[in-house]
Amino acid sequence: MSKVIVSKERMFDIIRAPVITEKATMGSEHNQVTFKVPLNASKPEIKAAVEGVFGVKVTAVNTLVAKGKVKRFRGRIGVRNDVKKAVVTLAEGQSIDVTTGV
Repeated sequence: MSKVIVSKERMFDIIRAPVITEKATMGSEHNQVTFKVPLNASKPEIKAAVEGVFGVKVTAVNTLVAKGKVKRFRGRIGVRNDVKKAVVTLAEGQSIDVTTGV
């Protein structure tokens, strides 16, 4: 697999925010961290961005697209935006502290 080159600006665009939910924190027991990423981000880009920003070794990247829910506000129907999440598995002994800012 070829190495993907990602600019510093793109790295910070790719990693939008950590996902801090009960399910995401359960993944930390298995050396996993979950991030919100853009819909057009690819797995190799996400891997390069996490390794570049946090200085850790990534072993796997799993992605999912959560479809936006249909919601009603004052009788009008609207749709929330789709959200892409990336579950990043880190190498043994590596960790990212998502409670601190970058």
